[in-house]
Amino acid sequence: MAKPLDKMPPERQKAFQNLGIEKTDRVILSLDGGGMRGILTIQLLKQLEEVAGIPCYELFDMVAGTSTGGIIAGLIVRGKTATEIEMLYEKLIIEVFHRRPIGNRFLNPPQYSKKKYRELLKKLIGNKLTMEEACKLHDTDLMITSRDMSAAEETFFTCFKQEDGSYYGTYKDVLLRAVMESTMSAPTYFYPLERFVDGGVTTHNNPSLGAFIEAVSYSTPRNKSGKREPSAYSIPKITVYSFGTGATQRFIKPTKTLNPKGNDIKFWLDWLINETSEDASNVQENTFRSLMEQRSVVYKRYQISLDPPALKKLPNTDTLDKKIYGSKWLWDLDESNLGNIDMADMTHFKLMQVIGQQMAAYIMESGNRFTKDLAENGKDILVTFSGDIKRIKKQMSDPEWLDNFPA
Repeated sequence: MAKPLDKMPPERQKAFQNLGIEKTDRVILSLDGGGMRGILTIQLLKQLEEVAGIPCYELFDMVAGTSTGGIIAGLIVRGKTATEIEMLYEKLIIEVFHRRPIGNRFLNPPQYSKKKYRELLKKLIGNKLTMEEACKLHDTDLMITSRDMSAAEETFFTCFKQEDGSYYGTYKDVLLRAVMESTMSAPTYFYPLERFVDGGVTTHNNPSLGAFIEAVSYSTPRNKSGKREPSAYSIPKITVYSFGTGATQRFIKPTKTLNPKGNDIKFWLDWLINETSEDASNVQENTFRSLMEQRSVVYKRYQISLDPPALKKLPNTDTLDKKIYGSKWLWDLDESNLGNIDMADMTHFKLMQVIGQQMAAYIMESGNRFTKDLAENGKDILVTFSGDIKRIKKQMSDPEWLDNFPA
């Protein structure tokens, strides 16, 4: 059921107008995973709330999140503004990425303990607050993703309000803080929670497509005849806002894949953990933009690649720590600063915050103002890396190069 459309408060009507949302649309917020890079997302949400004039928990009918996005989603349904979330998030992330005194994460137990994080969540969310109770606070439907290792499938922890005021969802009665712990239990970083690990290891690190499908097709129970009751989310009256955490670029030279430094297993495991979710996110975006062309949904994606060409599109700023980056200016960052910004590397927390602030400024100054997809001709404006296509085409058209390449 989500928020009532026939009795929409004037403030929400104004927010829809400011953001270019059709007044009959249901609005879904989707938040990517990405560890401490979620601070970038929060900067965008702060600017979004300023444009809308109301907080996210009043604006959106449904909030969906994976990993760090799941943490933010849980705080939104709990009734926190983006500014409040920023303050709480930093405390949570510091506790999350408090390193254990152990060695290599691929050869030993997880690097990080969730004990302090669990205690802090208990204080922020509530000891016994269930998903249903949280959703009731502001009539906000919720989906948080995780991976069920035993069943070898993704799990969507969902809770949807029905027309009669009741709530539907297999896990609607579980503790919200348990779900928020499940979604961020990234393998090699943390121990699983029971059988659940970080939702980012599924194809739903960007949970937008999963949220869309759940809302349209699975948000209501089946009736006596076996058919599902009509959903409040109906095509084409849906707008999806999707926020990334910055797409990491590893800047790996082809020769390094032939002879990785150090442990080969570590190299490829590290690559799989960081890159698989990026590929899955691209699939989600391509699917949604295909639906957009068919006028089946309005999709607004906000993402940036963490590489020099993308950052040079943003307004420059001199707020960086020169001791860490060699310069105070954002535009001076190069591949050595930006290559593979790990989700747990708190030394880059301030950098990600600054990039988020400058990205928000770009969205405003470019005239986008969160009214449309941040893309041109179906491609993200601020996602600039596309590989060495020119060089690759030349090499792979040369028989001599192919015959001499290591086999």
